[in-house]
Amino acid sequence: MTFKPKTKKIEILSRHYPKRISELEKIFNAPTHIYIDLANVLGWEERLGWNVDLKRLKQFFDSFANIKSIKIYYGYLRGSQHSAEINNIIKKAKYEFITKPVKIIRLSIDSSSIPLNSPALLKDFVRKPLLDKLNEETIKFLNAKLRDLNKKGTRLLEDRKCNFDVEIGRDMLMDYSKDHINNFVLWSGDSDFEGPVRQLIKDRREVYVFATSRRVSVELSSTKARIFDIKKIKEFICWQRQLPEDVKKLIKSQKDPRRALKQ
Repeated sequence: MTFKPKTKKIEILSRHYPKRISELEKIFNAPTHIYIDLANVLGWEERLGWNVDLKRLKQFFDSFANIKSIKIYYGYLRGSQHSAEINNIIKKAKYEFITKPVKIIRLSIDSSSIPLNSPALLKDFVRKPLLDKLNEETIKFLNAKLRDLNKKGTRLLEDRKCNFDVEIGRDMLMDYSKDHINNFVLWSGDSDFEGPVRQLIKDRREVYVFATSRRVSVELSSTKARIFDIKKIKEFICWQRQLPEDVKKLIKSQKDPRRALKQ
């Protein structure tokens, strides 16, 4: 038996959704490492319509004996209370936490010396294949909008960058080489992981991509890694206030024997 609920709520939910637990037991049927690209996961939440509770997620995965490591990757933005709160949640939940400072890149939008029909300034914001398709009228329109921003005092924009693709890919391959792990679970749909995932599959390792529909790149899908839709485990990992009402009632009734007797 590889599944042993860490909390009473997980135990109740596992009885209510036995097929989901059974499916995960088949995935975690051998020593397993999990790699979570948190910025990527947070980007899914708007489409999902619910949020991943990092504490509940850790408790849920700790319920599976074959999960040997849960690494989470997330940057730290100096001076940001939101960033500090997320980092504290990760530490308190006792993930293996890999972090680094978020880089702030300042981009000029000073159009004072740029001809109205020139794409010179736009190339920092619009990728070349698209920029090449824009006609002169569109370029003039966009440059005019930049000039409007300049008149209002905005001449610089800040972009944030903190990519963990190299670290995650490196750790996956190192863990295989060092610990001889059989199963690898990647929480990200980015195309940058195509290389390490292909290598692991070539070496006959099992690789699963935990993601949500339409959030897995074509490149990653082409590796033949198995896809698991995290919507299947929403009730185990979402914020508690986002649980369906019938599930809330189920948990409350089974946690309170007196309530259960009345029903």
